[in-house]
Amino acid sequence: MIRRLPRGAGVVYRAFGDPRAVVDGRRLVKAARRRGLLLLAGADANLAARIGADGVHLPQRMAMKARGLKRSHRTWIITAAAHSGAAIATARRNGADAVFVSPVFESASPSAGRPIGSLRFAALTGQARMPVFALGGLNANTTRRLAGGRAAGFAAVEALLD
Repeated sequence: MIRRLPRGAGVVYRAFGDPRAVVDGRRLVKAARRRGLLLLAGADANLAARIGADGVHLPQRMAMKARGLKRSHRTWIITAAAHSGAAIATARRNGADAVFVSPVFESASPSAGRPIGSLRFAALTGQARMPVFALGGLNANTTRRLAGGRAAGFAAVEALLD
């Protein structure tokens, strides 16, 4: 995946308690740096520190931890998942640098809820007052439906696997 991403893109490494997380994470950080990419650890600040990640991506339920993480790791990028306008506001109030709003479109992810669609996504980005990345069901066709909007960018899983 890292070899396929354009310079300046980012990767969220979600280790899910894998016993090889530190070893694999350090390898991924080195590969990301060689390619000019950012690497965030998913939901695990301790792992982020141990592997030298650029920051942490927090699930929505952990967004209130962003300010404390920023205080203790001033150079880190802290992002959070958000599934509503209230969740975006919580992430912003707590100092997150950006949010990933999902699912925008129908997704095969087992954790994806009901898609919000391009119009609701546009409304959320318009009210966010912070960078908002689209996630969920994104591919070459669906991202076109977001063109001209205020998305800071796009995040994908399935689209990058093809």
